[in-house]
Amino acid sequence: MGEVAREGLPVVVIGAGPVGLAAAAHLLERGLEPLVLEAGDAPGAAVSSWGHVRLFSPWRHDVDAAARRLLEPTGWAEPDGDALPTGAELVRDYLAPLASIPAIATRLRTRTRVLAVARDGADRTRSLGRERRAYRVRTLTADGRVEDVLARAVVDASGTYGTPNPLGSSGWPAVGEREAASYVTGPLPDVLGAERARFAGRHTLVVGMGHSAANTLLSLVELAETAPGTTITWAIRGGSARRLFGGGSADELPARGLLGTRLQEAVAAGSLTLVTRVSIEQLVPAGETVQVLGRARDEALDLHVHAVVNATGFRPDLDMLREVRLDLDPVVESPARLADLIDPNLHSCGTVPPHGEAVLSHPDDGFYLVGMKSYGRAPTFLLATGYEQVRSVAAALAGDRAAADAVELDLPETGVCSTDLEADAGACCGSSAGPQPVTLGVGAGVGFATGVLHGRAGDAGVGRVEP
Repeated sequence: MGEVAREGLPVVVIGAGPVGLAAAAHLLERGLEPLVLEAGDAPGAAVSSWGHVRLFSPWRHDVDAAARRLLEPTGWAEPDGDALPTGAELVRDYLAPLASIPAIATRLRTRTRVLAVARDGADRTRSLGRERRAYRVRTLTADGRVEDVLARAVVDASGTYGTPNPLGSSGWPAVGEREAASYVTGPLPDVLGAERARFAGRHTLVVGMGHSAANTLLSLVELAETAPGTTITWAIRGGSARRLFGGGSADELPARGLLGTRLQEAVAAGSLTLVTRVSIEQLVPAGETVQVLGRARDEALDLHVHAVVNATGFRPDLDMLREVRLDLDPVVESPARLADLIDPNLHSCGTVPPHGEAVLSHPDDGFYLVGMKSYGRAPTFLLATGYEQVRSVAAALAGDRAAADAVELDLPETGVCSTDLEADAGACCGSSAGPQPVTLGVGAGVGFATGVLHGRAGDAGVGRVEP
């Protein structure tokens, strides 16, 4: 097979979510040709699936600069920078208009799933002349055809939403988890809206200790106020939920601080039952309910529930990248140079130093993991981080090394630390009394950190990771 020159080929962007479309906008500004491949029916498909949830961060943190420059000449009305959008509003008022601009729309293929990526004509073991080879991206099209696309570079912004962590311990599914799949929901079911009937008057088990779990728990508490018989059990793998409760007014994203405060109040009021040090070992379908077996501290766990909300987090799909030479951290499965900045075993207060192409690069030049997928199994990603990542990557691909290395990032402090949880929840971040008030739209849940579809945290010091 003859080699195909990389020059002149497009840069394939996998995923048409916020970060993928931002990557396309930055590539266009640099005079590079993007080709965006989206598995869903429309741009922002993953975001649309949790459209009822309100984000923590306001619009001013949610719109990429290059995307804004593309949108402004079209007469697009930018939303109020201080307002908190829902996922549906993010798609309707930003992603859909951006994707409809001809410069993007003509370079976007929806209902196109990426199956695998490799260097053209070379598996991962072949080194001779590897750097000259283009990338071959294998796709499954809407009509069921397998089609290969050649690319000069690949920017993987496909996220992690399609690969949730299992309910079982040790990173494995619980015995019977696959057979019990019909009882298990996604991390953010629409409890107060489209899926209300599934939860009203029924017993729900929520597993996980991140913002997705908190959001669902608070929605269930609200549902229980008007639907008698609604019962809520919350299971976490650690011994304390203080990290999720913490933050309050020390959180520069007030809605995120308020989320933990409201959940702590619900637990204190007995609106739900918190079970700690949980290890789920088996799921047994039992008609209308599913039996959940395992351990809670040193006692047996035996629950019969109608639904299990899996809010245990996500992991990156790396199978599609087996033939790409990657340098990944063995703990969080992020690019190795990024890991120390985001590892939830070590990372506290949500601070992420600016980082760009130099941190995200791999042994195979021209391949990048960006956005949520670049964080591997770490849950602390914010959209602003992804926007700066793709700005830097586009600059590097265009040969502007100075711009690629000049990374800047202004992230809000979380006010929540992942270590020393036996101390005051906000002490290490200078917490003050009480959360800042925020106004939330009627019927929309308090959301999760922008771009984060799960949450994990250290418990009782370094070394333990929560669902």
